[in-house]
Amino acid sequence: MDIRVIINGKKAGLEPVRSAIFKARESGKVEVRATWEGGDVERLVHEAVHDGCQRVVAAGGDGTVKEVADAMLHLSADERPELAVMPLGTANDFATACTIPADHLSALQLAQAGKVQNVDAVKANEHYFMNVASGGFGAQVTANTPVALKNFLGGGAYTLSGLVQAVNFAPYQGEMHLPDESVRSNVIVGAVCNGRQAGGGQQLAPQALINDGLLDLVALNHFPAEALSQVIDELMTPEANGEYVKRFRVPWAEWESEIEMPINLDGEPISSKKIRFEAIPGAIKLVLPDNCPMLSTTR
Repeated sequence: MDIRVIINGKKAGLEPVRSAIFKARESGKVEVRATWEGGDVERLVHEAVHDGCQRVVAAGGDGTVKEVADAMLHLSADERPELAVMPLGTANDFATACTIPADHLSALQLAQAGKVQNVDAVKANEHYFMNVASGGFGAQVTANTPVALKNFLGGGAYTLSGLVQAVNFAPYQGEMHLPDESVRSNVIVGAVCNGRQAGGGQQLAPQALINDGLLDLVALNHFPAEALSQVIDELMTPEANGEYVKRFRVPWAEWESEIEMPINLDGEPISSKKIRFEAIPGAIKLVLPDNCPMLSTTR
């Protein structure tokens, strides 16, 4: 199949990427459009639709995949082209969990010849994302944050030093509304997962599926220093609900608080006092390898 690649401009000049594109052209038409500044992805997606492209490749990291999917999801369902992924980011968490090849040429060959599956996206107020939204402590990471703490914030909070620093973090107080209950929470960090991992391989929701119409929620509530070992045990047991680590699987969830909570949507920072997360079943036609572990086999 002919494809159009929308590539992160920072990666477009890399020789291994260029070589893979030239090689892939031996099997079919491969057009390339590079981003340069904010707003380019939306414009290039609209251009692809106008030109009649049936399959668009998001070439970049999780943020690029999010931007392309977000632009597609603001179109009507019958206008959306199929989406493929060529992983080029520092962290390619969504692609990795989906077992999309990291090798440039193999990813392009999958994009050309692979089958599509209808997969879910997540709507967060007026935004859309494909992988993971993190809120609270995790969304405040800066370039000066210690690496161990970044691992904690970006992913599953599995590092001891990150947890020790979290003991003194003032939690966000708010109400979490779910289909069958409302929960008052003092949240240190929370994650809304469509995918399974974030932060460069940190497993947040190891059982998450991208075609089940459900969100996997993980919330770490405030805990005293003496409960540190218990918290670590709860984090390492993803199939169970603990005293401090709460897990839910729901089609939607709302968070409401007195102060704005910083939230990171696949790399896009926002903040809100009230945000609704909702799974949008089958919203994206995604090119995936055979036997992708992120797909439910019962649907």
